[in-house]
Amino acid sequence: MAEFKYKNLTQQQQDSLDAAVFRKLLSHLDENKDVQNIDLMILGGFCRNCFSKWYKAEAETKGLALDIDDARERVYGMTYDEWKQNHQPAATPEQLAAFEARQKK
Repeated sequence: MAEFKYKNLTQQQQDSLDAAVFRKLLSHLDENKDVQNIDLMILGGFCRNCFSKWYKAEAETKGLALDIDDARERVYGMTYDEWKQNHQPAATPEQLAAFEARQKK
């Protein structure tokens, strides 16, 4: 069986790659504002708000004073209110039904 090469990386190299991939993911989400949070929740069980909460939680473990609004601005690239106003239409009945079905799994 082949050994996975990532196991040979130092923690610093892993952290650097992880950070770069996270920035790429945020950029990808920013470039695809038409992908709604509810769609992400239906398909993947997480959304931009989840990333914001994880970001805040990780900051807390490192003793950094970031609140949820700071974390959301990092993830959304703008305030949450701006995001909702400019990029978040109301969920459709179909989206709500799919989301509810996902929650029952």
